Amino acid sequence: MPNPIRKTTLKNGVRVITKHMPHIHSVSMGVWVSVGARDETPSQNGISHLIEHMLFKGTHTRSGYQIAKEFDAIGGHTNAFTSMENTCYHAKVMDTHLATMIEILSDIFLNSVFATDDVAKERPVILQEINMVEDNPDEYVHVLSGRNFWGDNPLGWSILGTRENVAGFTRDKIKDFFNCHYLPERIIISAAGNLNHPQFVDQIGPLFEALPIGNHRPRRQTPHSNPGCNVHFRDLEQAHICVSTQGLAIADPQRFAFSLMNTILGGNMSSRLFQEIRERQGLAYSVYSFMTSYVDAGMFGAYVGVDPQQAEKTIDLVLAEMRKLKNTAVEDAELHDAKEYTKGSLLLTSESSDNQMARLAQNEMYFDRYIPLQEIVEKIDAVTKEDICSLAAELLQSNYLTLTVLGPISETASFQSRVSL
Repeated sequence: MPNPIRKTTLKNGVRVITKHMPHIHSVSMGVWVSVGARDETPSQNGISHLIEHMLFKGTHTRSGYQIAKEFDAIGGHTNAFTSMENTCYHAKVMDTHLATMIEILSDIFLNSVFATDDVAKERPVILQEINMVEDNPDEYVHVLSGRNFWGDNPLGWSILGTRENVAGFTRDKIKDFFNCHYLPERIIISAAGNLNHPQFVDQIGPLFEALPIGNHRPRRQTPHSNPGCNVHFRDLEQAHICVSTQGLAIADPQRFAFSLMNTILGGNMSSRLFQEIRERQGLAYSVYSFMTSYVDAGMFGAYVGVDPQQAEKTIDLVLAEMRKLKNTAVEDAELHDAKEYTKGSLLLTSESSDNQMARLAQNEMYFDRYIPLQEIVEKIDAVTKEDICSLAAELLQSNYLTLTVLGPISETASFQSRVSL
């Protein structure tokens, strides 16, 4: 059976990767750029996200309305996102409309004009997005937690930027950043679905091969965590709590144990945090653990939203579960269930062409190769109780711990005394 994964590198370094999925009738395509918020200077913070918005505002031959109208006319879905390390412009259409999707998505990526009037119109949209995040405390506490944990490193900044920066971004500043960072060697074009690789390359290759080769990106600064307690007063009904500690880089060999550890602590409804804090104690509606991994660093932690009067008790319970995780071996049945849950989630999401498109790009970015699902399943199955206990002991240490609280609380002393593992 022929390999469904194909890769072609264009003369200027742009990588084109596809996966043939003949059993479906759609194609998902993404143009990925290895540039994100952590590649910005303080005065540029937010510009990657603004560029993401601006690419849909018009090209030399299409207005923003025409871009939207043409995608709607073929029943397609298109969107984009900016992360700390990447920006992606993606779309999904029926396979019969693949050529049209390639033409439109390539046009907005290669030929956007960044008109001054459009920049002016988009600024208030971004400001409203910032307001929206700050008005959602269960989301905003994660922004504050990242800022507290990573400190002055760009990983601690908001992807949306600051109001002052957004107000000051001009067309020239946007174009300069775009031309400096959107370079061929940082671009991956991935597509998954019912498509033919040679035909796809024939269509997209001449368009992207015209991009000039540029200089390599400045080296990213590896961050260090900043342990401590940070209380942010706001008149709310709940106290929103994040307990954060050191995590793993995205390609770390221990990442499979890391994923299972997260599942066991707070990754699903049978997890320890959910069962203890919501089911047994009845303290919270929303409680979970989270893991965030970057190319050279990571964060692991837990979130919970509770009655402010129960904040101290809840923090104690979260820390107690973390201590238990590093001091007591995981039971065989619990590890088995975590493995089955993790493998099931992985395999179920793999049926989507969107997910396969993203996996193609991310595998290339972080591992320089496509990693088959069976290989991942085998790595998950190979994780032992000792692996998880050892990793928990490595990561769950007091000198890594950061506590962030957002809510109607002004005293910090009682919280500071609790920040210990």
